[in-house]
Amino acid sequence: MKKIFNALKFTCVFSLILAVFVSCDKDFNTIQSDVIAAKNFNTDYTLAPITSYNRKLDSVKINNLGASLFGVFNDPVYGQTKASIVAQVIPSSFNPSFGDNPKIESVILNIPYYSRAITDSTYTIKDSLFGDSPIKLSIYQNNYFLRDFDPNSETNSAQNYYSYANNPANNTDNFAVTENGTINFDDFKSADTLYYDPSFVPSSDAIVITKTASDGTETTERLAPALRVELDTTFWKSAILDKVGSTELSNANNFINYFRGLYFKAEPIGNDGNMILFNLGASGANITINYSYDSTITDGERVQSSYVLSFTGIKLNTFINDFTTPLENGDPNLGDEKLYLKGTGSMAVVDLFTGLVDYTDENEVTTQIPALEAFKKTYRAVDDNGDYIIKNGDFVLKRLINEAQLVVHEDETMAEPTDDYHKYDRLYAYDIKNNIPLADYDYDPTGNTTDPFNSRYIHLGQRMTDDNGVTKYKIRITEQLNNILLKDSTNTKIGLVLSTNVNQTSGSALLDSYDDVSGVPSMSLLTPRGTVLYGSNQNVAEDKRMVLEIFSTVPDTKSNN
Repeated sequence: MKKIFNALKFTCVFSLILAVFVSCDKDFNTIQSDVIAAKNFNTDYTLAPITSYNRKLDSVKINNLGASLFGVFNDPVYGQTKASIVAQVIPSSFNPSFGDNPKIESVILNIPYYSRAITDSTYTIKDSLFGDSPIKLSIYQNNYFLRDFDPNSETNSAQNYYSYANNPANNTDNFAVTENGTINFDDFKSADTLYYDPSFVPSSDAIVITKTASDGTETTERLAPALRVELDTTFWKSAILDKVGSTELSNANNFINYFRGLYFKAEPIGNDGNMILFNLGASGANITINYSYDSTITDGERVQSSYVLSFTGIKLNTFINDFTTPLENGDPNLGDEKLYLKGTGSMAVVDLFTGLVDYTDENEVTTQIPALEAFKKTYRAVDDNGDYIIKNGDFVLKRLINEAQLVVHEDETMAEPTDDYHKYDRLYAYDIKNNIPLADYDYDPTGNTTDPFNSRYIHLGQRMTDDNGVTKYKIRITEQLNNILLKDSTNTKIGLVLSTNVNQTSGSALLDSYDDVSGVPSMSLLTPRGTVLYGSNQNVAEDKRMVLEIFSTVPDTKSNN
């Protein structure tokens, strides 16, 4: 189908509005006399051709994601996802001496949740907790050795582990994939559990610790909400205290080869559950072995001490998807009617300026040319020979892009258990070629490190629902297009994913990618909820179809005569 690159023009004199654009747009001065020489200006509104389609995700990097997702989540559209964790623990010191006649008093596992303080003594974990139904929590010793480096790499590259979330033959065990094969962590877990909770639900209550000194004085300490449980002392005596003086406790390499970490397994109870973000990178994420030993000063007196194991080694998230919605690769030529965004399942790709369009030049001659070429011809100034003009290394423009935005509508027919179920969803757009944010990300002054939902909202927008129940997002890509025009930057495809924290932009690579998508933002993997958007396919109703809107300023040269 032929695509049209025509402008809907609205002419006005707007010196005041222009002054605002001058103050806000860093590239306005590049246009210089081409625009400023005009007394009056016209505004143009253009719908540029795009193609958006689905990209199924297989084998996404799952180690060291920045946070760790744990639990069971049942999405009303996609079905159930289970997230488990495999993590190394490393002692805070080596070659320990546990004293004479050591005895373990307690072993405490503490893993903070991501929480916010409401008052000095109350917290909320609603930003990182999804669902509130109980699940089964089992903790095992992991006996699979997690390598730091890829043995097949000639450059000593780090070993990456990738997801195998869509295993059609096994939806109960947790897998990872490397370049060398598939790992089933359930084949490498200890025979006995180190801890088991048949009905685990994270609590937002503060952790209150009361200590009694030898003189009877009590002190109280409050900690942020966490998974804080007491572990069996017998296992840890055998695993740690009885190894005193051995090579296993002499350095980090020996220790992680001996004690290969813990395996936190999440299992459902029925269809529903809960999913929580563990902060394994926090200073308080550890296993503390509290022990006592005979005093060398006072006979009969016991000295209290502790030995701490921290989660400072390799951490990886495993996923099991039991999807009820089939996810497939889309049509990169015609685009898809609906776009499926779901963690380790699927993302969307947006290709700007696709296909051929009708372009009408200044002599009113219409020809059909590639859309990207038409875009450049429409905005760039040319000399008498018809060649683009370059000044100070940049192309000179004959019109100014004031605003360019992807308008994306959400599918209003998808199932939602509550009206505000998707209220806090954020769309994240990124450059799929380089796995980095788009140019507009860095120009957005609304970055907020403490409140990700209200961060970068000029560029990435926020979910908006009007009085008629129409829900949409607007993604500002003005600087992205300016870079194409001014710098001749590559017109890279844009990836769209959901994100729980748009401040975190690190990427997770794909194993053996077959197209332009070589990675996804890590935070998209840690977003339990999925959503469905309308795509660019011509079968989508015009008022719901994804579009690229461009608002521009054009000098009215005729008014100067």
